[in-house]
Amino acid sequence: MALGSDHVTITDATAATRTRSNSAFVPELWSDEIVAAYKSNLVMQPLVVTMNHRGRKGDTIHVPRPNRGDASAKQAETQVTLIANQETQTAYLIDQHWEYSRLIEDIVSVQADDSLRAFYTDDAGYALAKKVDTFLHEKMARFAGADAAPTTAASTDYAKAVIGTPAGSALVAWDGSASTNTGNGSTITDEGIRIMMQELDDNDVPSMGRALVIPPVEKRKILGIDRFTIWNEIGEGGMDNAARTGYVGDMYGATVYVSSNCPTVLADDSSTAYRAAAYFHKDGVVFIEQLAPRTQTQYKQEWLGDLFTADILFGGGLLRPEAGIAVVVPA
Repeated sequence: MALGSDHVTITDATAATRTRSNSAFVPELWSDEIVAAYKSNLVMQPLVVTMNHRGRKGDTIHVPRPNRGDASAKQAETQVTLIANQETQTAYLIDQHWEYSRLIEDIVSVQADDSLRAFYTDDAGYALAKKVDTFLHEKMARFAGADAAPTTAASTDYAKAVIGTPAGSALVAWDGSASTNTGNGSTITDEGIRIMMQELDDNDVPSMGRALVIPPVEKRKILGIDRFTIWNEIGEGGMDNAARTGYVGDMYGATVYVSSNCPTVLADDSSTAYRAAAYFHKDGVVFIEQLAPRTQTQYKQEWLGDLFTADILFGGGLLRPEAGIAVVVPA
């Protein structure tokens, strides 16, 4: 306030004018930027069923698994036929708590460029997104198998997985302990994609909402399939053309995504590495988020710096094991 003509005007300090050590690390800015970076780096989570459990108590979610019913012919002057399915449910644990922490010492906050915060926020968002993607990838190891989380990325976790190149008109199971004890993963082929599509069709899985998530090595090979790169078959021109940009796009109604986070799978010899892709419907996996990415800062006098932490709390698992296929391909 003004104290008179002979005195200077005194105003309250703002976040922009403060020069103390944590002035560059306002929590609200961190939170907004980290959430943006987190969302931009997610590949798997938007492709599965997401349940919002934010702000609620409990560590276990029970999700009903109703069975499909059959319609019955109505007989004249008789009562209707009741459907008496024994419905089931699955319990999902919310037990994934991941954090990203940095200590920003006073000398750093005073001397560092403003781009430091931009790097930390982007790095935190990417680190948390990668944990979510890894979690969902690992759940897909048990497609069409037991509803349990794999303990290690070994051949036993992918007992129900298939390989990309079919023999004849059927999917071929991946064998991590084939006769050479090195496995039998093969590149995904055009025929393989169509057979995987038929597999889900036979399981009565809806055609809409399917995705194919592949490692970078498979993107390179899929773009070599003429069906997806010849101009007159894609019908796209300019910068949208797959042959010019490397964008894969849709394949037989399934949206294709490339993820460097596809798991590395070891054969039974514990040394020969493969990668695990997945072809699945949105209803195949559920992701339960109890705590969205948040940020906290606290000045630590004993360290003369600000402790910055971002964390997330989530869980989930297979929702419909028959709605997806794990595919083992060469690394």
